Amino acid sequence: MCLIVFAWRPGHPQPLVLAANRDEFYERATLPLGEWQESPGLYAGRDLLAGGTWLGVTDEGRFAALTNIRDPRQPRGGNSRGELTTAFLQGNLDAEAFLAELAPRVDDYSGFNLLLGDRRALYFFNSEQGEIRRLMPGLYGLSNADLDTPWPKVLRATAALAKTLNDPQPDNLLELLGDCQQPPRVLLPDTGVGIDWEMLLATVFIVGPGYGTRASTALVLQGNGGIRLTERSFGGGGEVIGEVDLRLGPQQ
Repeated sequence: MCLIVFAWRPGHPQPLVLAANRDEFYERATLPLGEWQESPGLYAGRDLLAGGTWLGVTDEGRFAALTNIRDPRQPRGGNSRGELTTAFLQGNLDAEAFLAELAPRVDDYSGFNLLLGDRRALYFFNSEQGEIRRLMPGLYGLSNADLDTPWPKVLRATAALAKTLNDPQPDNLLELLGDCQQPPRVLLPDTGVGIDWEMLLATVFIVGPGYGTRASTALVLQGNGGIRLTERSFGGGGEVIGEVDLRLGPQQ
């Protein structure tokens, strides 16, 4: 994933409302959102190159999402970061225990951010900082740096999310993820990839030569045990090529 904005509201009828874009090379083979045959009750898209996922849930309400840290100077780890989300979703450890077990092994992976939790608790972990953070209620934005780093697209998407919270329907969440407005060049971060890439990656929704937004995801975890999970898939020109809408458990 390259952009995640979310409202964390424990005790609310909708404790987690989340909107996320996965940006990737178009040639990287991917399966759309669905239930994994070898893990009944796990719902996620799938990266067919490494076998993991960028975002998923279980029918019991376990949740995991991942973004990479954009820094070409960082050492490359030998393991796929997508296996981290998969391992949490397939396992039984709670988020805090999972991250405590992971922390000594972060050098096995290139830089990453992890969001893990359920309806009761949500945790954030940045591999460069190594701090396990239990998140307080609030509105958050995450891209390819630390949580709430004020990149223009993070600020735009977070502000747009705030306007949907009275009626966080999938269409409203997916709409905010389709924002292609280019921020002023002076506001762009310098992450070491060059100005052309910084400009390409600066929009909420990315359409570029060979690279762009492959999937937009809207997730609402409901306090009554229900889950609404919608994924819209895109082709190389930003055109919609598929949509999956899952309703799990009782719906509010």
